[in-house]
Amino acid sequence: MNPLAVLMPGFEGSTLPEWVDTLLREGLAGVCLFATNIESPEQLRELTSAIYAGNPHAVVTIDEEGGDVTRLYQSSGSPFPGNAILGRLDDESLTAAVGEQVGRELGAVGVGMTLAPDADVNSTALNPIIGTRSFGADVGVVARHTAAWVRGVESTGVASCAKHFPGHGSTVLDSHLAAPRIDVDAQTLEARELPPFVAAIAAGTQAIMTAHIVVPALDPEFPATFSRPILRDLLRGRMGFTGVVVSDALDMAGASASRGIPAAAVAALHGGCDLLCIGTANTGEQLRAIAAAVEDAVNAGEVDEAEASAAAGRVATLGERMAHARSAAPESGPLKRGVVPGVTAAVVASAFEVSPHAKVFLGQNTPISLIRLETAPSAAVGASPWGPFAVPGVEVIVTATPKTDPQDIADAVPVRSLAVVVGRDNHRHAVARPVVDALKARHDVVVVDMGWPDTEAGLADIATFGASRLAGEALLGLVGW
Repeated sequence: MNPLAVLMPGFEGSTLPEWVDTLLREGLAGVCLFATNIESPEQLRELTSAIYAGNPHAVVTIDEEGGDVTRLYQSSGSPFPGNAILGRLDDESLTAAVGEQVGRELGAVGVGMTLAPDADVNSTALNPIIGTRSFGADVGVVARHTAAWVRGVESTGVASCAKHFPGHGSTVLDSHLAAPRIDVDAQTLEARELPPFVAAIAAGTQAIMTAHIVVPALDPEFPATFSRPILRDLLRGRMGFTGVVVSDALDMAGASASRGIPAAAVAALHGGCDLLCIGTANTGEQLRAIAAAVEDAVNAGEVDEAEASAAAGRVATLGERMAHARSAAPESGPLKRGVVPGVTAAVVASAFEVSPHAKVFLGQNTPISLIRLETAPSAAVGASPWGPFAVPGVEVIVTATPKTDPQDIADAVPVRSLAVVVGRDNHRHAVARPVVDALKARHDVVVVDMGWPDTEAGLADIATFGASRLAGEALLGLVGW
């Protein structure tokens, strides 16, 4: 078994590094692309062509969720609504259409699989990493729309990868930074976390991504990515999944902080992962060390050779299927990027939650002053234009950061204007409350939360449930900008 056949690194730059090309020719399973690899659709197509020149069956993946987490549109903000908005609209045909458009755009640039949809049920407003990436807090809604999104993207020949198994929606820690736990009983997990993955499998998802979370009811010792009871017994055995199990990135703290990436790769393969996502800015030396650790573990019997070969075989089959899909793709006319019939700013705005307080102020036709609450994005979202601030020509009166004096914010807002304060996950950031209080002492104020709101916190007069560029356009239309 070639250990490279289960590895999927990332790399920096918009052209293919020599070390990646060399490893591809030696049998490297594939690569995961990120925003730092993308300059334009034309450049991305050239990059993927170079990858396939090295290995025609390479599994080329990307995190394109069609919302706050976007790689195709990281530099401009996503033109798609995002999952939470789609869940609130609750029109499965629209969700499938978004998945289909994402698939078309990925296929056009040579990407074979998107690490989406997010199938997590976001059951707490304190979740720092899922939030609006989820279709909602209702398990039935999440299951139906997960299946619709899978059907949409798979219809284009691009593979889907539902995530993060067995469910990351009830955590209050970010597995990029820590090792979250889900301390609920098995019955709760069965009823709340698993149905969306059951739906994804039934809809034909070709891959499922693991979560670096400990679920004591299923395995008290190992995170899901390393857990044989979770991946082999539950996902493979009870749920009958026969596709490719992809690890979440092994450079995340939840996977490798205490053991290092080579040991994490061995543990993930032993646990039941097939395709090991290594991370972002990987190097050739690092990949050689990981491959050596995997090979040594197989030779020493720490990883069963038959299981490792089966994992490599599933990845190879996926790569072959992707190659066939590319060769069989029909010729099509010019692609209208970012356009989904029926998904307009007005439709998106209908999914917003608008309080009576906001309706009163917005009905007064008062001049609008936009105040931006700028907080650090999650590791999954990354640095990207968001909400109304991604829309060309939109200017803010002032941007509030944790270092800004709230009184300075209040002083900057013109008298007799409506202060519209726009943030994301306002209740989770200390900057929000002092700024809102200072503004309310002197102005009429409407607070907008473009993340997942906490309705009890009083910091979401308007909740958009997403911060894509399209959601921003919808917000501007709602407030009369």
